[in-house]
Amino acid sequence: MSYIEWAAAAFVLVNVALVALRSVWNYPFALVAVTLYAFVFFEAKLYSDMLLQGFFFALNLYGWAAWMRARDDSGVPVGWMTRRSRVGWGIATIAAWFGWSFVMDRHTDAVAPWLDGAIAMLSITAQWLLARRRVESWFLWILVDLIAVPLFASRGLYATSAVYVVLLGLSIDGLIQWRRAAATGRLAL
Repeated sequence: MSYIEWAAAAFVLVNVALVALRSVWNYPFALVAVTLYAFVFFEAKLYSDMLLQGFFFALNLYGWAAWMRARDDSGVPVGWMTRRSRVGWGIATIAAWFGWSFVMDRHTDAVAPWLDGAIAMLSITAQWLLARRRVESWFLWILVDLIAVPLFASRGLYATSAVYVVLLGLSIDGLIQWRRAAATGRLAL
């Protein structure tokens, strides 16, 4: 376990706690965390997760701008997706997972291309929906956490695995908080 991994873990915990509170200030912590985790995942040969950090960096910049425009005195408003949007995003995420994991399996020395690919594609969808302030993002983050904990532990990334256990709790709390906030007014994607 490296100091970089521990620092990344600390930044991501602060980030997710602030997201659950619907604070726009989660984004600076996210940018530092994803930068550090790119190095951690490269060393662990989890290439999908490494590349995912670059995507997260860009999407966190987008999310920061979007949340700044949307915030009000009570925080950032959140809402639910339409049923049609859920189905479309679900199909697209599954297709992306199969395609990405197949390529990683055939063309790299990735140690767990299918699990790593699932984490990556679910995370991309979850992060996009989070930037769009959709409650459903938390269901995906919970699934990501459940896959990530054993995968990262199996690679010796114990601090990161422990972080994902904490993230699981924070994701459940985020889901509860955002469901309450969304009950005050539904937004449709």
